[in-house]
Amino acid sequence: MRTLRNSFYTCSLSHLFLAIVTAVLYQALGATSVAVPHTSCYVLDNSSHIYDFSSWIGYPFELDGADSDLVVRFCKDVESRSQSGYVDFGRYDKFNYFVAGSGHIDFVQEFYNGDLLNCEQSYDKMGRTAQVNIMCGGCPNGQCKGGLGCICNVTYESTCRVLVELAIPCEKQGSRVFEGFTVGFNPRSWEVVYNGMTQLGFEKAHKEFSFQTEQTSVALYMTAITSFSNLVRKPTFKTVPEKGLKVSLSGSGATGSPPTTLSPTLLIVDWRCEKARDTPYEVIVTVPVESYEPIQFTLAKMCDNKQNEKEDATRGWAIFGVISCVFIVVSTLFCCGWFVYKTRVENQHGLDALPGMTLLSACLETVSGGGQSYAQPDDPNSPFVNQGSWERQPGSSARATWGTTSERNYGSI
Repeated sequence: MRTLRNSFYTCSLSHLFLAIVTAVLYQALGATSVAVPHTSCYVLDNSSHIYDFSSWIGYPFELDGADSDLVVRFCKDVESRSQSGYVDFGRYDKFNYFVAGSGHIDFVQEFYNGDLLNCEQSYDKMGRTAQVNIMCGGCPNGQCKGGLGCICNVTYESTCRVLVELAIPCEKQGSRVFEGFTVGFNPRSWEVVYNGMTQLGFEKAHKEFSFQTEQTSVALYMTAITSFSNLVRKPTFKTVPEKGLKVSLSGSGATGSPPTTLSPTLLIVDWRCEKARDTPYEVIVTVPVESYEPIQFTLAKMCDNKQNEKEDATRGWAIFGVISCVFIVVSTLFCCGWFVYKTRVENQHGLDALPGMTLLSACLETVSGGGQSYAQPDDPNSPFVNQGSWERQPGSSARATWGTTSERNYGSI
């Protein structure tokens, strides 16, 4: 049994050593951005540097006890093993319960949803739970000698919860992550970058994540913690291959405006296919951040056919709009002219029927002194006095009065 266990440990050590060498080479080559690991077994320390423990998943650390042995399977579960069977003290959930510690504790792992037997009334009804405090290096008492670490101490707070101190040689410190920074599609539907790390599917070009030929632009929003938003710089892009796809950036995010949670900035990627291609084009967008690793993500664009200029595509609609406006104006003028003709001109003849003749006649009459007017016959029923009856010369008025007086004196009996 012990021989089988030793062979298992040897195999695990070889795989772990290979993973560590690969990680070191990757760091030596220099990563330009931080992509989220493929597993949830990673952690950010108090200085925002990432530690990826994906290669450690399931590696067992065992502490022999008098009545039972405690086994911690890294990023998997915590078990108490005895002759009567196994007791599960929790499993590493899909949610990230891997956080930075304090003091001499570097990292903390939480395990929940263990066995419920006699723990039905435990915290939040999660059954048995465990907390693993991880220290980078060795145990304080020098208990660990070689290997990949060991369990330093085990404390049972109750029959339903256990505290474990684990010492391991931590992975090499990774890149510094700009926490709180998010890039997503607008309107908000899918994150391209979350918490400063590029999400799976956008760390490189994937055909299943590519945009179709018909989509000529993509709108992205960017947010960051307000106190760190001034560290964000103007984004740049690179196209792979360089020719065949015309790309431009616009929007408030393209000018380097600080994005915040309450006032996100908008980054619009306009692209047009100049050459058809079977595989997608890659547009690598880089957002520099002062004192942090740059944010970098890749957008893929399919080009099944060549696309015309944006101006050419909209020129026909512009011409149609201009013609429509001209038609509306001409129609309005025609209707107004027809209305004026029917109401003012149709029943007139000669020069009076000419457009504007009535207005011209009124103007000429005003300029020529216009007081001369034809007297209308007196209408006894009219409330107005005939102007010709009282506009007479003074001499004629006097003669008329004298004649009337004489006729009255001599013509009456």
